[in-house]
Amino acid sequence: MSHRNYMKSAIAMAILAATSAAFAQDVVQGVVYHDSDGDGVRDNGEAGIAGVGVSNGNDVLLTDGEGAYELPFGSDSIVFVIKPAQWRTAIDEKQLPRYYYNHKPDGSPDSKFAGVAPTGPLPPSVDFPLHPQEESDTFDVIFFGDPQPRNQKEIDYIAHDVIEELVGTDASFGVTLGDIMFDDLSLFPSLSRSIALLGIPWYNVIGNHDINTDATHDRFSDETFERAFGPSYYSFDYGQVHFLVLDDVEWTVSEKSGKGGYRGGLGERQMEFIRNDLAMIPEEQVVVLLMHIPLVDVRDRHELYRLIEQRPFCLSVSGHTHHHEHRFITDKDGWKGPKPHHHIINVTVSGSWWSGAPDERGIPHTMMADGAPNGYSIITFDGSKYHLDYKVAGRPSSYQMSIFAPEQVTATDAETTDVFVNVFNGSEKSKVEMKLGKQGTWQTMQRQVKSDPALVRLYEYEEAIKDKPWRGMSKPKPSTHLWHANLPSNPSAGTHFITIRETDMFGRTHVGRRIIRVLPNPK
Repeated sequence: MSHRNYMKSAIAMAILAATSAAFAQDVVQGVVYHDSDGDGVRDNGEAGIAGVGVSNGNDVLLTDGEGAYELPFGSDSIVFVIKPAQWRTAIDEKQLPRYYYNHKPDGSPDSKFAGVAPTGPLPPSVDFPLHPQEESDTFDVIFFGDPQPRNQKEIDYIAHDVIEELVGTDASFGVTLGDIMFDDLSLFPSLSRSIALLGIPWYNVIGNHDINTDATHDRFSDETFERAFGPSYYSFDYGQVHFLVLDDVEWTVSEKSGKGGYRGGLGERQMEFIRNDLAMIPEEQVVVLLMHIPLVDVRDRHELYRLIEQRPFCLSVSGHTHHHEHRFITDKDGWKGPKPHHHIINVTVSGSWWSGAPDERGIPHTMMADGAPNGYSIITFDGSKYHLDYKVAGRPSSYQMSIFAPEQVTATDAETTDVFVNVFNGSEKSKVEMKLGKQGTWQTMQRQVKSDPALVRLYEYEEAIKDKPWRGMSKPKPSTHLWHANLPSNPSAGTHFITIRETDMFGRTHVGRRIIRVLPNPK
């Protein structure tokens, strides 16, 4: 971003100055600078950094040759720096990037959960310190979908089920894709402190369970999130990738009943920010959109489609639905790009909201409704390429599928015996094959979009337990990563491996096995 065209910045500043005068807004100004001594204060000799993006949530401009910026600014606004590649922003003790300034002279409106405290008058200069850091073109990012703890007990589940095994990660940073909490926003700091033990910067997306539901208008629904994490939409660069974090949760309040609810949407102001932000990004640069509600459920998504569909390298990631899915958006949804858009609905940390029988640690198995276990993903970016690894919580990284088949079968019944495989990270682009025994031949399995029979069996078993002391499971729903085949006819009697081989959309192979006994035919 530091190599942008300064002429664009000069024109943008002129337009913004005119806009400021027309609407009689205040002006925020400051400097983005190299904080060489790391004290967060601009000292003599600490040079400004040219060509860095700064935004007021609507407009985006680049700092001038001295690192200075000036933007129109209201009395309830946030100004933020767009982190450029090879630099980092300040990071607080909870590993949260501090790249913004909240300006609320009188503080947030009263609400159940505290918002931003009164900030007082606008400072004469709002400066942003940056620190140089090495950023490879190849790097990993951890993605948490919907941790969604109701209370401290469930935060402890997250700590033991997921965070402990990630200690020592070499990921460059992590992202929570919304529903950081399950409505109790006072717990934001507690979960952040646990995640901070990983020692890497952690970004956050707002979800529908992270908003102030007593707000009377959408603009006031993000106050507690803003206190904890900053703006609900923003962007930053890392390596060759531009990450654009969106707030696609719109809070609406009925004038008639006074009741509130949410829907998927971006709104005009955020769309203008997206438009201005992307205008600064070269066409060939990788762009990754991060959101909570899946893109296909956002009411004004088609306007967003127009802004990204001609970009050759664009990916989007969401959470919200508590299942894992690779979705390819095509002209059936109004997409007009030359190739389908890849949208990932990420596996959730909470699985199915921390439900199901507890394991020996006291943590629910919380299997998701598509039959995939809870966990997280790691996306590796390598220039313009990427691939996603699905990591099941508490299991080795090689555990990539579950196989459903009977314990035993007679040889004559084999060809009518069903084998189902749930490939957790599978997609319509996966190739899945099955082989019985060492001497068997590979046969192609067929993808079926239906409920995983293994999950159905587990669900029915737990539902039949009366007065169970745990939260009941979610009802199974169709899975997009389930494959089926019948065993080969007349296999030899004995104990055999069923071997499953999946070749994923990224060209990688994963293998799973299950033992089955083949009984001799009855005489």
